[in-house]
Amino acid sequence: MTGAADSPAAPIIVRGRHLLLGVDAQDRVEAVRDGAILCIDGKIAQIGPWEEIRAANPDVTVLGDGDALVIPGLVDAHHHIGMTPIQLGSPDLPLELWLTHQWRARAVPPYLDALVSGFEHVASGVTAVQHLGRMRPAPVSAWPDEAGEVIRAYRDLGLRVSYAFCNRDQNRLVYEDDEIFVDSLPEALRDRTRAHLAPHHFRLEEFESDYLKPMVDRFGAARDPLVRLWLAPINMERASDALLRKTSQWAATYGMGIHLHLSETVYQKEYATRRFGKSAVAHLAEIGFLGPHVTLGHGTWCDAHDMDLIHASGCCICHNASSNLRLRSGIAPVTEYVARGIPVALGIDEAGLNDDRDMLQEMRLVKHLHCVPGLEATALTPAQIFRMATETGARAIGFGDEIGRLAPGRRADMVVLDWPAMTHPFTEPAMPPEAVLIHRAKTEHVRATVIDGRIVYRDGSPCHVDRAATLSAVAEAMAAPQPDSAIARGDLSDALLPYIRAFYDGWPLPEGPAWYVLNGR
Repeated sequence: MTGAADSPAAPIIVRGRHLLLGVDAQDRVEAVRDGAILCIDGKIAQIGPWEEIRAANPDVTVLGDGDALVIPGLVDAHHHIGMTPIQLGSPDLPLELWLTHQWRARAVPPYLDALVSGFEHVASGVTAVQHLGRMRPAPVSAWPDEAGEVIRAYRDLGLRVSYAFCNRDQNRLVYEDDEIFVDSLPEALRDRTRAHLAPHHFRLEEFESDYLKPMVDRFGAARDPLVRLWLAPINMERASDALLRKTSQWAATYGMGIHLHLSETVYQKEYATRRFGKSAVAHLAEIGFLGPHVTLGHGTWCDAHDMDLIHASGCCICHNASSNLRLRSGIAPVTEYVARGIPVALGIDEAGLNDDRDMLQEMRLVKHLHCVPGLEATALTPAQIFRMATETGARAIGFGDEIGRLAPGRRADMVVLDWPAMTHPFTEPAMPPEAVLIHRAKTEHVRATVIDGRIVYRDGSPCHVDRAATLSAVAEAMAAPQPDSAIARGDLSDALLPYIRAFYDGWPLPEGPAWYVLNGR
């Protein structure tokens, strides 16, 4: 097999009973019945009636048939790793404990790791991913090699990627200065903890000189239609104002977007109040960080004033429903964001409810999660969720108006689904196809995934990378004995977790009315 990105995109016609093109300003799905899409040189050249397009292009290969459902490619706008934390030995825990527990994880070769989740992405119709590379020790000069391996995996598979290497420069253990927290530990733990933290310190200037510039030289300036470079200071708690301001400067200098985890947990909300005397969003607005080039991941604990600031700035929110449920982070007020006109994208984060990357299921979860009791209660519509997973996702990861809708001139990213299987044995014909998609589509219904005009997944298998051989290579790599350094990290994690838990004792949980009233007592 050869890498998808290095093979030419032959002309194809994609045919379907229903073509769902996108969602209009009135939240209505624009659709074509019994239509076809002509793709040439990786772009959509024409959309129209099947008979007309076929008659004008009799020799072009046809994908799909008169029974297919065709939709724009789905976008996972917040993703980190391939092998899930459960696979690597960490159960679901609150975020503040979970990150330290993961120190014990075995190292997975980054190329193989990206492919593991990539297979799951294309199988569920995902054509573009925001990959937020995990924080790594110094030297920073080693980071481009790891990033390059991840990007190589996506290109070989044919999957579109917006890549950002997460970084941080403070509060690496708890939401407090590292030295203050380390000094509070029993003496026997202090030196071990300092030794662990030491390689994670780097100068901010090194990030630009040793990571950013080499990456721009290699992947920047839209040299590859499948690749975008972004920036990702990990969150407000672990990023100093100096790092945030530098990130804004780099974004302007290099024409990049920024993805920032924001107000993910109740403890992060409280930390912002303690550190700034105001919310994290209010502080970001004050230092000029917000803007239409910024995507805020999670946004679980935002108030009405925060939402006004987010809306005024033009930021996107990336909603990570599965992650928030698994880590007990809460339910983001997505209906409130939507009501205020704030664009919302969807991300699966470390893993979805099935411990995989299934965007079809994630859309269904979002549909049902944001339903509250009451005859007059407002719920998200299938069309709104469809937009989140397509067009807004494209904007949220830097692909703007290149993908996310089916329209002439856009890149040819789309998914062909088995409509008869989805509707078997009977589905009322009057049911809108987008409702059938949101409520009934499963990965088993994905017949083909097309990215940049190339068929990258078809009839249950990726087309350009050998999945069985890759997974065998992963199994072989993971069967190797744990190195002493990894065992030591796990032991240190076990020793520190009780003190990390104790640090948050007494931190108040937010009070006041909830955005959603789900039950009572």
